[in-house]
Amino acid sequence: MNGSDRPAASSAASKRKDARRNQQTLLDAAATVFVTSGVDAPVRDIAAKAGVGIGTIYRHFPTRAELIIAVYRHQVDACAKAGPALLASGPTPHAALARWIDLFVDFLVTKHGLAAAMQNDGAGFEALHAYFLDRLLPVCTQLLDAAATSGEVPPDLEAYQLMRGVGNLCIGADSDPRYDARRLAALLVAGLRQPC
Repeated sequence: MNGSDRPAASSAASKRKDARRNQQTLLDAAATVFVTSGVDAPVRDIAAKAGVGIGTIYRHFPTRAELIIAVYRHQVDACAKAGPALLASGPTPHAALARWIDLFVDFLVTKHGLAAAMQNDGAGFEALHAYFLDRLLPVCTQLLDAAATSGEVPPDLEAYQLMRGVGNLCIGADSDPRYDARRLAALLVAGLRQPC
């Protein structure tokens, strides 16, 4: 590579980095809008939240299904990364677990629109569900193990059961504004705490 190629390579790398950052901004905005308004929220609301034009969203995600799937994967990854960070920074393992479950509820409320968006792609839905389990079960297990080791929760709790229970509490949250799944999940996690 000669000296004249370096600026072009640097410019291309910078554009790729900007494109990734823009896509992350769009995914964050879409996740926020989906949590508050559901997956059928107008694209203009997502664009406004992200501070971009509608065309930018369609350039990254040509269909609503592609956007929903990308948000789903983005939220799974964010939830997976959050667990260890919360455990490291939280006052107690139980507090970290409670905060993680709160994030998990946000994710699940968004997830309920995924099935409708992927109604014609059963294999794709199954692959996403496997991705969800592979990424989040170990994180929830780590949080539960830490809380059990500290004596805050019973040692025989299984991550799958807890995640399934929280998931069941979230059913209907996207269609009934009077139903507060986050509050019920918080009560569930509070109820896990063993008396000192």
